[in-house]
Amino acid sequence: MGLSYTGCFQRQKVASSLAGSSQMPARNIIGGMPSNTCGKMVATITRIFGIEHLHLAEDVIQEALIRALQTWPYYGVPKNPSAWLMRVARNLALDFVRRQKTFRDKETEIIALMEKNPSADDEPVFSEHEIKDDVLRMMFVCCHPTIPREAQVALALKTLCGFNPAEIGKAFLTTEAAIAKRLVRAGQKIREAHIPFEIPAGEESAKRLDAVLQTLYLLFNEGYKASSGSKLVREELCNEAIRLASLLAEHPVGNRPQTHALLALMLLNAARLPSRVDDEGNLLRLKEQDRSRWDAAMIARGLFHLSQSATGDELSEYHLQAGIVAVHCAAKSYDSTDWPQILSLYDRLIEFDDSPVIALNRAVALAKVQGPQAGVEAVAAIPGRDKLETYYLLYAVMGEFAAQLNDARGATEYFRKALELAGLESEKAFLMRRLRACEEHIPPRSGTVLQPGASVQPQG
Repeated sequence: MGLSYTGCFQRQKVASSLAGSSQMPARNIIGGMPSNTCGKMVATITRIFGIEHLHLAEDVIQEALIRALQTWPYYGVPKNPSAWLMRVARNLALDFVRRQKTFRDKETEIIALMEKNPSADDEPVFSEHEIKDDVLRMMFVCCHPTIPREAQVALALKTLCGFNPAEIGKAFLTTEAAIAKRLVRAGQKIREAHIPFEIPAGEESAKRLDAVLQTLYLLFNEGYKASSGSKLVREELCNEAIRLASLLAEHPVGNRPQTHALLALMLLNAARLPSRVDDEGNLLRLKEQDRSRWDAAMIARGLFHLSQSATGDELSEYHLQAGIVAVHCAAKSYDSTDWPQILSLYDRLIEFDDSPVIALNRAVALAKVQGPQAGVEAVAAIPGRDKLETYYLLYAVMGEFAAQLNDARGATEYFRKALELAGLESEKAFLMRRLRACEEHIPPRSGTVLQPGASVQPQG
């Protein structure tokens, strides 16, 4: 995913800077740069300005990008576009500091930090090490406890990944206006709380690390299975989550077993992304996937981090989830999957997270070991099952159980309800295929095979 014009630019400025066709080559080059380019620049400039002036750092980056659109078509694209943008942003920041009384008390310090002149124009102004540390600082700022949890992910996506409010809204099934409000409130909290732009230490570090990991987990999950839109998978979100988790794992503060476990979980899941949909974007179940398309190198990286996570006595839900995915990755075929081992891991996982969704996943594993009737009974016994009434996968799972029990009529009812609740086109297409297949097998008179009182009846 390239730089987002509406995310990294102010709309009015974009409209004027993009006027005319001569800007198109420069625009294409900028659009082809990684989306995290903005995030890196914002993080580094914010270190200079102070986190309370985050909006000023964003303005400087916006202006630097506009300068690129205005000058590159006439003077040529520099050898290192990212370094050029950072240099221009730095110079703009220096000009701003010298004009503003707000920075008088630390003007000398700021100018000393920013007046670093490499020998060549295309050499980076700041070292990669400096930029990595700035990105990590920004990550911990985004996940500060004074910022509401729902705003933390949005802030991280905007500042670190270069996503605009519209993109964030689509990713999390809400409106652009709602995301904009969250971002405004987050900015207010940052200014009011005087949040330091630093990587915390001691006990504060452990508390904040949990929030950072949860944010990265949510970010990856949204990419692995998008909650809206036409695409089931959004690889750019998965890649951003992996990139940020990798930075975290390399730093002493983040080099913890649970960080490696989360990174292992992401990598092992991401390795299967090429086979999750067919050439037309249709959902493929695990048993339908071409395992030769799984990324062996990424699986190896995931297994390495899973081994790194085994140091010490710490065990988290990330360890258990990564273990489950590792079992799938180790299986040469779907039929050779070690389902008893997966069920055992789910039994441990539910001790950490007793949510109905985890219980539903466990029911699927149980059915693989003990048969579909055991799965039906497990679903019926889920505490708080009413929370799943609007969750399409509940009815999809029950539809599969019913089909395996030769109850075609019951299966069609479940798949029909799942189809009503599904949000993505690829999910709907898959459920429609399952529905039609079951309808073809409905006998003239059909009695249910599900044991009385054990089924979960479709609502509505």
